[in-house]
Amino acid sequence: MKLVLNGRGGKVGRVLVPALEGAGHELVGLDAAETMVDFTVPEAVESNVSAALALGLPCVIGTTGFDHARVDELARERGVACFHAPNFALGAVLMMRFAREAARHMPQAEIVELHNEAKRDAPSGTAKATAELIGGDPPIHSVRLPGLIAHQAVLFGAEGQLLTIRHDTLSREAFVPGVLTALERLPSLPPGLTVGLERLLG
Repeated sequence: MKLVLNGRGGKVGRVLVPALEGAGHELVGLDAAETMVDFTVPEAVESNVSAALALGLPCVIGTTGFDHARVDELARERGVACFHAPNFALGAVLMMRFAREAARHMPQAEIVELHNEAKRDAPSGTAKATAELIGGDPPIHSVRLPGLIAHQAVLFGAEGQLLTIRHDTLSREAFVPGVLTALERLPSLPPGLTVGLERLLG
């Protein structure tokens, strides 16, 4: 597939370039692309998506902190599919799934999410998605420090016990399988914005 990768010089982009090429994809400019992949910053997402949709290009968005409703509206207007995941690591999806199950039995929970200091949005998209899944409006604590990549713990408290469900991203290569899965499934998605890697994994 011919792809335009926005953010190829960023921390995730530098990992994706060899991974996408290794999977047989060709990185090209916007005018020659069949699909757009975006790992940039929140304020750039809408204009990047708009430019891609104007050419009829479906999009995979890894950037968090943008206006989902606006991107969904743009994609529906053009009749084109867009996909976004707050986290492309399979382990993060499983962490959220296990947290949802735990919340059915231990409803008192708090979320601690930790990312590198360059991450602009807080709370993270993963933390907000987790909070929505488990319900009850749990408090979210955000940490931004050098040396971190992406980490999240969901703590469930009950009388005499504490359950912690945690996921740690130790390298950005953890995102590659999720991005490749999204690209593979993108043609089968409906127009508009589909959110969440779990929607693709069954």
